[in-house]
Amino acid sequence: MQLNLVLLGPPGAGKGTQAVRLAAAWGVPHISTGDMLREAVRAGTELGRRAQAVIDAGRLVNDEIMTGIVGERIARPDAQGGFVLDGFPRTLPQAESLDALMNGRDELVVIDLAVPDAELIRRLSKRRLCTSCGLIVGATQGDPPAVCAECGGVLFQRNDDREPVVRERLRVYRRNTQPLLDYYGGRTTFRAVDGTQSPDSVAAAAADAVEALAPVRRSA
Repeated sequence: MQLNLVLLGPPGAGKGTQAVRLAAAWGVPHISTGDMLREAVRAGTELGRRAQAVIDAGRLVNDEIMTGIVGERIARPDAQGGFVLDGFPRTLPQAESLDALMNGRDELVVIDLAVPDAELIRRLSKRRLCTSCGLIVGATQGDPPAVCAECGGVLFQRNDDREPVVRERLRVYRRNTQPLLDYYGGRTTFRAVDGTQSPDSVAAAAADAVEALAPVRRSA
């Protein structure tokens, strides 16, 4: 039985953390948009070269290139038992293309980490990045730390995590992602999970959702 999982959620919802946990629990690769792009560019594939040209020109990688890169990645041997996709699809055309890539595979399971904007703004505005090791540090209570607990490096706030920028990022996310929620929302393999809980509680809820949806996939 495959686990072909798409994890949706706004910036700050904890997609990366939960994707890593779910992938490890099911023994499938965690595949993120950033990782896929970097790997395709490093490998020098045709799609990687096209993506590099777009990035060098300061433009966003289009749906066609992203779908092609995803298709190449999930066709590899390590993904034949399934995958956890983090950051893809981001648009309705990407979702439609991903469905086409599922031909011959078990049905997609889609989990949305639902978090209100006010909580996301609080989380992201307290997030810091280590200048030395690159660790992303979040503060659950009080002020964010000034020094990295892992390496002692100085922590700083990325421009993307400043409140005005966060608000714009969330506005764009809601605009682009609502069609995805409408697209997947009526499926029996879709589940929304309360992302305002602690990371451990979210992980437990997401795992329960996957387990509950597995029989649906087997009978499909």
